[in-house]
Amino acid sequence: MVRALPLWLAAAWLMSLSTIGFLVVPLLFVYLPTPAVAGAMAAHLFTAQTALSVACGTGLLLAARSPRCEITTELARRVSAWTLGGLLLAMLVEWGVGPHIVARENLAFWHRLGTGMYVGQWLAALAVFASLTGAATANASARAEPENGA
Repeated sequence: MVRALPLWLAAAWLMSLSTIGFLVVPLLFVYLPTPAVAGAMAAHLFTAQTALSVACGTGLLLAARSPRCEITTELARRVSAWTLGGLLLAMLVEWGVGPHIVARENLAFWHRLGTGMYVGQWLAALAVFASLTGAATANASARAEPENGA
């Protein structure tokens, strides 16, 4: 179970980003009465998403260093780099870009920048998930080889 923890954390991070950013928030702007109400709710959801991103990212960084997770040094470096990049983007959006959007300062610029950074965070989570999935598939194949050859 511990070996699968990094993959579960990466999946939770990627799917939460996908669900909130690409499904829930756009639906808020479709179904809530005004863009201001939708924007206020979206701000709360993105704050919750940042907390989840930090939790998953911290767990991934710790798991990448744990010998119990059986992650190779090369994979740990790759996962750590993508995770740190994604976490940096999450925090920049939350504390750097978000306040400008909430204050409605140059809204088009800050919204585009925040969206680009959110997509960057999603790509980082995707890279982590893809790396860990590839490693898990390779490990499963390697474990199955001796059994098939016996």
